[in-house]
Amino acid sequence: MKTLNDIIGTYAQERFATTAGTQMHNRLRRVVIDGDNTTGDSELVAQILAHPELVPFFSPVSRCEVPIAGILNNEFISRRLDRLLIDEVARTIRVLDYKTDTDTHRFYTKYIAQIQEYISLLKMIYSDYDIQGYILWTHDFSLEKVPVKQL
Repeated sequence: MKTLNDIIGTYAQERFATTAGTQMHNRLRRVVIDGDNTTGDSELVAQILAHPELVPFFSPVSRCEVPIAGILNNEFISRRLDRLLIDEVARTIRVLDYKTDTDTHRFYTKYIAQIQEYISLLKMIYSDYDIQGYILWTHDFSLEKVPVKQL
């Protein structure tokens, strides 16, 4: 049986995680990697530059906090994409979602479904594009490709 201290401790941990996640999102939103014109938190810039596969997501042509909406499974949904990279010439789209969890397994199934939902929404607009989704695990700046699955 959980005690009041256990419940309060769990609440405090969840609140801390939410606050930390929001702060990280705000910091990442401001990063643009563009040679001498690079802007944003220098610590995050260094982390991104140390992982070259991340750099395109933070280039000047990428977009952050992109709203998207549509109907999936007879339900209207509205979301906001952390990062979106569209290449009109190659007809590719890459969507990136930041996750600040240190335990990558705790909500893994939920996160994969979330990215797959983004891909499905984007497919409604860009039906002839190759669309891929990724998770950026911010605790170690690893990039994980999400399997494509139409909802």
